[in-house]
Amino acid sequence: MTPPVLATRGLTAAYGDAQALFGIDVEIAEGETVAIIGSNGAGKSTFLRAVTGFLPAPPEAVRFRGAPIGGQPPHRIAAAGIALVPEGRRLFPSLSVEENLLLGAYTGRPGPWTLAGVYALFPPLAERRAAPAPTLSGGLQQMAAIGRALMANPTLLLCDEISLGLAPLVIRDLYDALARVTRDGLTVAVVEQDVATARRVSQRLYCFQSGRISLAGRSSELTPDEIARAYFGLDR
Repeated sequence: MTPPVLATRGLTAAYGDAQALFGIDVEIAEGETVAIIGSNGAGKSTFLRAVTGFLPAPPEAVRFRGAPIGGQPPHRIAAAGIALVPEGRRLFPSLSVEENLLLGAYTGRPGPWTLAGVYALFPPLAERRAAPAPTLSGGLQQMAAIGRALMANPTLLLCDEISLGLAPLVIRDLYDALARVTRDGLTVAVVEQDVATARRVSQRLYCFQSGRISLAGRSSELTPDEIARAYFGLDR
């Protein structure tokens, strides 16, 4: 049996003495798009940070394609095939669009994603390739952040709040681009506060509440009432 691309078992994480995750069990199968929803402070971004090595984790608590990777440094996890699109984009302001994209290829992983491929996915970036990153609109900066992650030729793409602060039409275009990417076999997990968007773009959904999973299931089968109760921590 093929192991999940990503599996966490009893994953915990803390910031100093403050525990932020309490026994998180998540599975993401090859080719899936999985959404992680929850209110501010629910633990969504903390989960991504623990998976990608920016927070310590026991080795067996995070497994990638069946191999334990918990607690490995971020550069080793990236080299293994996990790429993160961070909240806030975090482009290098002193670099051009193209220079930011090229930084994504530092791992040297082989694969289909090149500058030409990213520009084909996001044509506006090609037109602004020489522009300094801070001069781009929020939507174009988000395209550049996604493109930089794709340049690493990952097996698993983790996207943290890519719709934050963007107009609805821009959000739709970004998720349409991700849908094209997943049709080529890439596995994707998206952290998303907007429940309607999360359900639309994913096959399965996990809801986080106060550092725990409060609901999990197929996105099309979970009812709005179930999601609302899990999202806000309401008693049944």
